[in-house]
Amino acid sequence: MKLLLDGQQRITSLYGVIRGKPPRFFDGNAKAFTDLRFNLETEEFAFFQPIKMGDDPLWIDVTQVLQKGNAGIGAFVATLSQNPDTQAKVGDYIGRLNQLLGIREKNFHIEEVTGPDKTLDVVVDIFNRVNSGGTKLSKGDLALAKICADWPEARDTMKSSIGRWRSEGYDFTLDWLLRSVNTILTGEAKFLYLHSQDAGDIEGALKRAVKHIDSSLNMIGGRLGLDHNRVLFSKFAIPVMVRFLDSHGGKLDEKTRDKLLFWFVQTGMWGRFSGSVESFIDKDLGILDQSGGDLDKLIGELRLAQGGLRVEPGHFHSWSVGARFYPVLYMLTRMTEARDWGTGLPLKNNLLGRMSRLEVHHIFPRARLYEATYARSEVNALANFCFLTKDTNLSISDRRPEEYFPEIEAAHPGALQSQWIPQDPELWKIDKYRDFIEARKELLADAANECLASLLHGDTAILEGSRSAKLTDKVLLGGIASEEEANELEALNDWVAQQGFAQGEMSFDFVDAETGEQRAILDLVWPNGVQTELSEPVAVLLGESAELISLASSAGYRCFTSTREFKSYVNRLSASGQGIAAE
Repeated sequence: MKLLLDGQQRITSLYGVIRGKPPRFFDGNAKAFTDLRFNLETEEFAFFQPIKMGDDPLWIDVTQVLQKGNAGIGAFVATLSQNPDTQAKVGDYIGRLNQLLGIREKNFHIEEVTGPDKTLDVVVDIFNRVNSGGTKLSKGDLALAKICADWPEARDTMKSSIGRWRSEGYDFTLDWLLRSVNTILTGEAKFLYLHSQDAGDIEGALKRAVKHIDSSLNMIGGRLGLDHNRVLFSKFAIPVMVRFLDSHGGKLDEKTRDKLLFWFVQTGMWGRFSGSVESFIDKDLGILDQSGGDLDKLIGELRLAQGGLRVEPGHFHSWSVGARFYPVLYMLTRMTEARDWGTGLPLKNNLLGRMSRLEVHHIFPRARLYEATYARSEVNALANFCFLTKDTNLSISDRRPEEYFPEIEAAHPGALQSQWIPQDPELWKIDKYRDFIEARKELLADAANECLASLLHGDTAILEGSRSAKLTDKVLLGGIASEEEANELEALNDWVAQQGFAQGEMSFDFVDAETGEQRAILDLVWPNGVQTELSEPVAVLLGESAELISLASSAGYRCFTSTREFKSYVNRLSASGQGIAAE
C-alpha cells in the first residue's frame, strides 16, 4: 500500500471530475466535482451557470466527455456540425475535445519517499516543508488513510458516531476520535503506533472507544452538568479517560468515577491539553501505565505542573463566554442546583420547554455599564455572568440589580445567594460594580473548591494541602462577549455546514505553542480551512481589537470581522469549486 502525499488535491479533483462524484474519503463540498463545464471557443473552465451557459452549445460537460470517451466526442461533434454558428470551426473544436479527453491518459511522475528512516514524523515534516505555502498535512490524515486502505468503511463508521454526537450537542473531529482508538489499542497518543495494527483490531478498538466516550460524556454531563459543546472543555482529556475506562472494563465505582472527574475538571481549568496535545496525553498515559492506574499519581502530576489545585478568586478574573472558567461557572450552577430567579426552581438539566433553556444573564446589564463607561472586558467579566432560564432572562431585561434584586429575594428567598450574589445591597449599585465583581469572585472561588472537594469524598488532602494554583492578572485578548454573539456564531457555523463545508471551532483556545500559555480566544475558526485540507485557515472575529486581528493574521488565519463578509467568502469559495475563493 502507498499513500499519496503531495498532489492529493489534484488527483482528488481529477478523480471527482472524471467520476462525477467525490471519492469515499472526501469530507468537503461534493459540488466541487459536479457540473464542471469547458468552453470550446475560449478554452475556459467554469461551473455550470444556467443563464450564462444554458443555450450555448460551446459549453460542454467535462465529466460527460471524460466518461464517454470518443463516443461522447462524437455526440458533441454531431451537434456542433448541425449548428450554423459552430459548424465552420468544428475541426478546431474536435482538437480541443481530444486534448480534454487526453487528460485521462496523462502519466504522472511519482517521487517515492522510502527507507527505514522515513518515520511518520519525518514524512509529515518533509511534506510540510516542501508545501510550506499550502495546506498542512497532519499525522492523523496519514493514519486514517492507511486504516481506510485496509478497512474502507472506517471513515464512514467513524463519521456516523461523529454525526450522532453532533445531534446530541457535541462537536468532535475524526482526528479526535482516532486518538481514543489509539489510546485503547496501543496505550499511546502518537498515531504512528496505529500503523502496525490490523483492520480487525482497529475495528474492535473503535467500538470500545465509542462506548467509553459515551460513558465519559454521560459522566461529565450527569455528574458535572457539562452537557453540551459550549461548556465541554478539555476534550483531549477524554482519550485518557477512555483508556482508563477500558482498563477497568468500563465499570467504575462512585469514588473512582468522581476522582476521575476531579482530574478532568482540573485539566480543563488549567488548560492541560491546550499546548502539545500528544506530549501531554502520552505523559498522562505513561503515569497511568507505570502506576497501575493510580489516579492520585495523575492528579499529583497536575499539581506539580500547576503549582497547586485550589481555585482562588483571581482565577475568575477572565471574561467572555470562551474563558476557561466559563464552564466552571456552568458546572457550579448545575452541581449545586442554583435556583432560577423567575421560578425559584433548581436549574437542573431536565427542565422542559424552549423557554426553560439556560442562558447567560449579565447581572449588571451591559447597556447600563457601557453608559457608565466601563470597558468591554469589565462589562463581560465572568463574575458578571449567571445562568437563568430564557423566560427569566427576558423578563429581567436591562434593569439594574438594585431594582430587581429586592423583588427576587422577596419572591424566592435564598435564590440570589444560590447564585453567589453578595448580600450587601450597597454592592448592587452601578458605581459599586467593581467591588461587586471582587466580592462575587470570592464567593465563586469558595463554591468551586467545595464542588471539587465533593468529588474527592473526604479524601481532600491533595486539595487542602496544596497552595493556590498560578494566578495571572493579564486580560486575554478576544472572546465571545455574550449569549447573543454566541448564538450568531453558532447560526453561522450551522449555515456553513448547510453549504457542504466543515464546521468551525468556537472559542478557539489560542496558545503559545512552546509554553502552552493561553494568549487569546478566537471567536470561530477553521484551522484547516472551510473546505478541510483544501483551503486556507480562516477566523471570524466579531467586535475584536486590531491587536487580536493582527495576532491571528500573523498565525496564518485569514480574518473576517462580520458574518456577512464571511458568508460572501464562503459563497465565492463554493462558486469557484476550488480551495481558494475567487476575489
